Amino acid sequence: MGTKNHQLHIALFPFMAQGHIIPVIDMAKLFVSRGLKATIITTALDAPFIHKKIENSTSPVHIFTIEVPTLEVGLPENCQSLHLATSPEMQIKFFKATGLLEPQLEQFLQQNRPNCLVADMFFPWATDVASKFGIPRLIFHGTSGFSLCATLCMFLYNPSLQVSSDSETFFIPNLPDEIELTRKKLPDFIRDGVENDFSRLYDEGKKAEERSYGVLVNSFYELEPAYADHYTNVLGIKAWHIGPLWIRNEGAKEDKVSIDEQHECIKWLDSKKPNSVVYVCFGSLSNFVDAQLLEIAKALESSGQQFIWVVKKQNNDQENQQDWLPEGFEKRIEGKGLIIRGWAPQVKILSHEAVGGFVTHCGWNSTLEAVCAGVPMATWPVFAEQFYNEKLITQVLRIGVGVGAKEWSRVAVESVKSDAIEKAVTRIMVGEEAEEMRNRARGYAEMARRAVEVGGSSHANLNALIEELRSHDIAHE
Repeated sequence: MGTKNHQLHIALFPFMAQGHIIPVIDMAKLFVSRGLKATIITTALDAPFIHKKIENSTSPVHIFTIEVPTLEVGLPENCQSLHLATSPEMQIKFFKATGLLEPQLEQFLQQNRPNCLVADMFFPWATDVASKFGIPRLIFHGTSGFSLCATLCMFLYNPSLQVSSDSETFFIPNLPDEIELTRKKLPDFIRDGVENDFSRLYDEGKKAEERSYGVLVNSFYELEPAYADHYTNVLGIKAWHIGPLWIRNEGAKEDKVSIDEQHECIKWLDSKKPNSVVYVCFGSLSNFVDAQLLEIAKALESSGQQFIWVVKKQNNDQENQQDWLPEGFEKRIEGKGLIIRGWAPQVKILSHEAVGGFVTHCGWNSTLEAVCAGVPMATWPVFAEQFYNEKLITQVLRIGVGVGAKEWSRVAVESVKSDAIEKAVTRIMVGEEAEEMRNRARGYAEMARRAVEVGGSSHANLNALIEELRSHDIAHE
C-alpha cells in the first residue's frame, strides 16, 4: 500500500543528444536530493558521460542501458547519438530508429514499474507505452515556456499559411505579446507544408502533450510569468517550472575534462577587467561553413572587443586555418582574443566577472546559463526552436540584440556579414544600451537564484509535483 514515506521511483528517458541529456542529469540529481529514486534510460554510448556527471552525487542515480536499432534503418550500428548522424539524411534515419525503442521501454517499465516516466518530446509514443502500466508520463522539451506557447500556437493556428511569401511577416496568434515572424524562420517541415517524418513526429508530439500527465519546464516562473500562466490557463497544458536545473547542482565538482584548457581560459579571464570580454559559442550541434567563420573572425577583430571564441574545428594544421581565419589573425589577437577548439567550461566562463556579453545560437541551455550569469546576448539562432528563444531574449526580456539571422537551417550556410556581427557585439558590450541590458539580465539572475531556494517558485513547483505523484501512487495502489 502506498504511504507518505514510500520512496517514489522516477524514470527519465532523454533523447540521445548532449543538449537533451545534460538537463535530464541535473533533473535526476534534483529528484534524488528530495529522497526519490531516479533511473536514467540511455545508450551504452552515453552511459559513461552520464556516469561521470553523477559519480559525485551524494545519492546514487541509476542507469539503465538500451540500444538504438540503427541497423534496421540503414545506419551504422555505432550511430547511437544524434551527434554521430552527420547529415540531414542520417538525422532523419536516426529519429526513425529512436521510434523503434518502444519494446525496450515497455520491457523496462514492466520490470521496474516506476511511479513516473519523464520522457523527451521526441518520444511521443512513450505516453501510450506508460499508460499501459498506469504510469503518468511527463514530457520534457528542454526549452522555455515562451517557446512552448509559440510552437503550440503555430501548431493550432497555422498563421504561416496566411502569407504569400517566405519573407512576408505574420503574427503568432493567441500570445501575450505581438510576436512577428517570417516563414523563413520556421523549421523546414512547417515552412514547406509537406508531410514527412519530421512533420509527423512534430504533429504526434503536440498531440501527446494533450494526453500526457503534464510538462516539466527548465525555466522559472519569474522569467516568463505571462507565458507560464498562458501555457496552462489558456492553452490548457499542465506544467511545472522547476528550473534552472543546473543552478541546483553547480556546487558539484567540475567535470574532469581538459584541466589545462579550462585553466587556460579561466586564468586568461582573471587578467581582464569586469565586463570587458565577449564570449562566442554556438553549442554542440551548430556547424558554420568556413566563409561564415571568416566573417565572425573579421567582426571580432574590428569590434575592438576582447573575446573568447569557441570553434568546433579540431584540425589545427596551418593550411586548414587559412580557410576560416584572416591571415595573421591569431598573431594580431594575442592577449586580446582566445580561440578554444573543442570543449570549453561554458558555465564558468559566463559566470566570470570579466565576461560582459555572449554571442549565442539561442539554444535553451545556453540561454538559461547566460540569464543566470546576468550576461546580455547577441542572438544568432540557427535551427530547432532557437528563433522563438531569440524573440524571448530580444523582445520580451530585452536582454539581447539580434545579429540578423533570417533563415532556419539544419546546416548553417547563411552568411551573416561581419559588419552586422560587429554592430551586435558592440551593442551588447559598450554604452548605455549595453548597461541597461546588463542590469536587466542581473535582475533575472537574482530571480533565478531565489526561485530554486527553499520557498522559491521552482522549489515550490517541485514540491507540488512530488506530492501529486505521491497521491497518484497511493490512489493506484
